Amino acid sequence: MSRNAISSTENSDMPAARTESAINRDGYIFVPGPEMRAQLGDGALSDWAQFKASWNDLELDTYMADRGRYRRRRYAVYEAATTGPVRRKPHEPHYQAPDYNPLNGGIERWFAPIEPEIGAGASLTAILHFCRDLFGRLAPATRAWHVEVHQFRIEAHAECKGFPTPEGMHRDGVDYVLVLLTERCNIKSGTTMISSAEGKPLGSFTLTEPFDSALVEDARVMHGVTPVEPIDPTQPAWRDVLVVTFRGQRLEARG
Repeated sequence: MSRNAISSTENSDMPAARTESAINRDGYIFVPGPEMRAQLGDGALSDWAQFKASWNDLELDTYMADRGRYRRRRYAVYEAATTGPVRRKPHEPHYQAPDYNPLNGGIERWFAPIEPEIGAGASLTAILHFCRDLFGRLAPATRAWHVEVHQFRIEAHAECKGFPTPEGMHRDGVDYVLVLLTERCNIKSGTTMISSAEGKPLGSFTLTEPFDSALVEDARVMHGVTPVEPIDPTQPAWRDVLVVTFRGQRLEARG
């Protein structure tokens, strides 16, 4: 585990200011579940049980160029100004350039939409507002954000590992990324690795408990996750995460 991850774990009452400082300094941070939940605000998570259960209704990702059938997902797009509500946009395809996703990039991928009650629910709303406020402090020149939200379930079986990041170490082509664990069931591994844009290892940690989170400044660092496999190969095994990406629009420079 990296110095950054260790310092986060050792100080479970770390305020939002420390999260901001660590991203400014290192380009990423691991935030343990209790601290992330506190930063989101327990009172803002009134539908958490329903939110977590919605991962049981994800649809199979059939776009995998490796022909794998280990990933289920739903997807939604939002827009966020620097203040006010975060608004959901009409459904659209997910697109990544091949430079960022050499495995599955270069095509429009139409994923099933996140269910309306989940997309407008208290938990996701709290997460989106937390991200908008944090990333806004990190990038004060940003006037608006394009936000993409992904629900992922990576399944593992006795005969087949699950690959959270089948494209390997990568960047997403955005400004900031949040990866928040909702559940692990009967799996081992799934270690998040962080490197510099040039590939120098910077740290690693494993999301093991609900709300454990990785926050990444995408332009500065790359991230990837090792394959997961079942602990008991006779039982179902999966890793559920929420991935939120923010891409900003900058203020015009004035002479």
